This record gives sequence, structure tokens and C-alpha cells, in this order.
Amino acid sequence: MNVVFLGPPGAGKGTQAVRISTCYRIPHIATGDMLREAIARGTELGLLARSYVDRGELVPDEVMLRLVEGRLQEPDAQEGFLLDGFPRTLPQAEGLDALLDRMHRRLEVVVFFRVPPETLLRRLSGRWVCRAAGHVYHEAHHPPRVPGRCDLDGSELYQRPDDRPEAVARRLEVYERQTAPLVEYYRARGVFREVDGVGGLEEVTRRLCAILGEAGTGRT
Repeated sequence: MNVVFLGPPGAGKGTQAVRISTCYRIPHIATGDMLREAIARGTELGLLARSYVDRGELVPDEVMLRLVEGRLQEPDAQEGFLLDGFPRTLPQAEGLDALLDRMHRRLEVVVFFRVPPETLLRRLSGRWVCRAAGHVYHEAHHPPRVPGRCDLDGSELYQRPDDRPEAVARRLEVYERQTAPLVEYYRARGVFREVDGVGGLEEVTRRLCAILGEAGTGRT
């Protein structure tokens, strides 16, 4: 099963991708995490991407395609994958199509998370992440038991530069300009589906499973 999750920052793609990945036994490929790891390690791609991420802007397409290509060639992605955060632009989508063609594979379903802008702003501005493993908390909806510390590993919580209020507005602006056209791109290809991303965790997961089932993917 080859799946893409689309949607603006803060739509809940990452949270749901973890659940769906476990349920369907396919790797969750989060390009945002891949980028942060490359930045933390100081790789060539990481250094190149850092200034874009810190400003809340999209990383250049050629950089993202290089990261994704390498990941899709790993053994655990041969039976399927769930891409979270990629593609973000039409050239990336076209590049992914070309890559999958070379691998004799295809996307089976692209799910778009629909969430109102005011909800996105509220979600993003309160999000904090642990330094050790990336566990996510929210000031209002999922606060840690001890302020500033991860419940699971005790590591420090921090706010990513691209989650700060001034960067959030920029991220949403960039998304609308460069990523929203992907909806029509995938709609024309017949693989587009839409999910209401507002609601409880289990509720949204049930909606996603219904969509995947309707798309004919089924569980493995």
C-alpha cells in the first residue's frame, strides 16, 4: 500500500500517520523528521535545508527528492509506504511520480486533511516537542505532567522555530501558495480523498481507515 498524506501544517498528518503505519504495517516516512535529523547531524543536505526550515519556508524540491529517493529504496519500504509531508509542490509530485515509475510502483491513495485555518493556528502555536525522541505535546490539548519535561523520557521540551507564532503564519501562507494546487493534481489522477481532520484522535483514525478501505487498499 503506497499512501500520501496531504494537508497544511498542524492538520494532524503526523499523529495519524503513526497510527495508520502501525495498523497497516507500512513505514511512516515523515520528511519533516528526515530533515530535522539531517540538520542535527550537519549533513550537506541538512545545512542546505536549515535556513529554509527556520524561516518556515519550503525546502527546495531537488533536496527533498534526494532525501525521499534514498528512503524509498530501503528494505522496509519495498512493500508499501506512507509519505507524510511530501510532496509539497507540483514539481515534487511530478518527481515522485517519475521516481515511482522507475521503481514500477504507483500511489494508491492520497488523503487530504481538511482543517480550518483558525484551528491550525491554535494547534501550532501551542505545540512543544521533546529533544530526545520527538514526542509531541500541546499547551492546551496534551500538556506534559511536569512543565517543560517529556512524560516518557524526561527530556527537555522545546518549541521548534517553525512552530513559533511568527513562523506559523508564514508556513500557512507558503502552504496555500505552493501546496494547495496538489489537491487538483491528485484529484485529476483519481487517487484523491479528503478527511475531516477536526475531532478526537480515535474519531479521525476511524475516518481514515474507512477512506483507505473504500480506496481498495485493505489491511495486510
